[in-house]
Amino acid sequence: MKPAFPIPWPLIPSLAGVALWCAASGATAQDGASRIARVTVYPGVATVERVAKVPAGARSLVLTCLPATLDTQSLQIQADPAVRVGEFSVLTEDRDVAGGCASPLDGRIRELEDQIAAVKAETSALQLVEGYLKAVAGGPAGDDAAAPRGPATTPAQLAAMAEALRKSGQDTQARAHQLKRKQEALELALKPLAAERDRVASQRTRVVSVTINLAAEREGELRLAYQVRGPGWQPSYRATLDAAKPGVQLERLALVAQNSGEDWGNVQLTLSTGQPHRATQGRLPRPWTLDVAPPPQPRAPAPAMAMAPAAAPAPAAPARERGNAEALPSFDVGTSDKGFATEFAVPQRITVPSNGQRVTLALGTHQAPARLLTRAAPGVEEAAYLVAEIAPPPGVWPAGSVGLYRDGAFVGTGRLDFGTATAPAPGATPQASLSFGRDELVLVRADAPQDMTGSAGLTGARTERKTRRAYQVENRHKSAIDLQVLHAAPVSRHEKIEVESHYQPAPADTAWNRQAGTIAWRQGMAPGATAQFSAEHTIRHPKDIELLERP
Repeated sequence: MKPAFPIPWPLIPSLAGVALWCAASGATAQDGASRIARVTVYPGVATVERVAKVPAGARSLVLTCLPATLDTQSLQIQADPAVRVGEFSVLTEDRDVAGGCASPLDGRIRELEDQIAAVKAETSALQLVEGYLKAVAGGPAGDDAAAPRGPATTPAQLAAMAEALRKSGQDTQARAHQLKRKQEALELALKPLAAERDRVASQRTRVVSVTINLAAEREGELRLAYQVRGPGWQPSYRATLDAAKPGVQLERLALVAQNSGEDWGNVQLTLSTGQPHRATQGRLPRPWTLDVAPPPQPRAPAPAMAMAPAAAPAPAAPARERGNAEALPSFDVGTSDKGFATEFAVPQRITVPSNGQRVTLALGTHQAPARLLTRAAPGVEEAAYLVAEIAPPPGVWPAGSVGLYRDGAFVGTGRLDFGTATAPAPGATPQASLSFGRDELVLVRADAPQDMTGSAGLTGARTERKTRRAYQVENRHKSAIDLQVLHAAPVSRHEKIEVESHYQPAPADTAWNRQAGTIAWRQGMAPGATAQFSAEHTIRHPKDIELLERP
């Protein structure tokens, strides 16, 4: 084949020399061989580690199409001893400018589009077959006597032809119906993917490329680690209580999601409770200074009232920024202040697509010793609930929702937060509570409140009010229970208000859970036993003050 424009013979050796030099240098290695090998996910941020093959003799490596949320200050580059790493540069540009940076969803979308096109092609072919069968079944139009007639058709031939036409038509119609259903299913699967691609990875989305200067004596690997904002994981738990066995089985779960712009396919995933973006140094106290305040300055006369100009509207955020803000998943994970982070290395390789889809991971189980008690607050609700008191297990357990199971049955959801665990007594181990639903075999009743108000003091200048609360609890279990009854007592916030309280029996704690005024009775109850509790409070205050009461 001759070239469109002839090349002068004197230039051919020069062009050959340029081509030979380009082939011999091979100085730049693209990122076609790079892959994501490991990802460490923190609350709201993730550290991604890419691995790239560096050929022998390479002088630079270009990693393109990295997510725009990449934190350039977090870049870390490591390589094998055979590869010496020099300086690197970072370039951020629009996706449509950077060639070859397609959305991670484009491959799946093109596959679905190809399948839809194949279904449509087969449907068109069936329509041709159906038209042909209709033409054959209809025969020659009209009764043209001049038309040549073939040999007469026997009844057996007519029956065979009719059966063949019937079967072919039936198969064609059935296949057409199947293709219609398949096309509807493919279009239904394509619609959310196309919407997600347009929202997250539109042509205006920006991407990052990293160019690394290096010297490779022989083939080796280069590892690039960087942080991206947005990905995160949310802790979740499942607590199972078997009333016949001591302890509660806690199962750790994690919900992982990300839409950073690059799929995490078949990666080694690690979840960490650490927070890299948290402040590295605590706040320091400011000096407390005292000085004499300057005399007040005379006020300037008020200007004449005038119509203030309307404030200029704040510039709207660019569509790209609004799209990114909406696309970032938000996770609010609280951690206990232990000083160290807990990491969960998932043993199998995980795939987390970049479309916000949540992936649930099981992180193991822990058998936590627990003490069961039946808790009631008759002044608020005439009901008793089964509660398990659990000591915080070793390590960091971020606060999260927990599914509660009792004796194999799901009873509801709660929240597991060992950060709010309190000690039942000074020096005791803090305990966290998990409530496993109502205890229907414990009956709780509260008597009607008794209130009496009168005057006190020699001159009757003080108001005295007496209140009485009484409760009864009956244990209908066939075994003994550990009962806890809670009651709210009045607490004075002013020196002129006096409060005097008497309890029967004596409570175990007058500031339960470190809350002043929360009274806790705790005692064991034999099967079939009934216990009674009462509290009397006397409130005195001067008549000339108005009592502010917040029950």
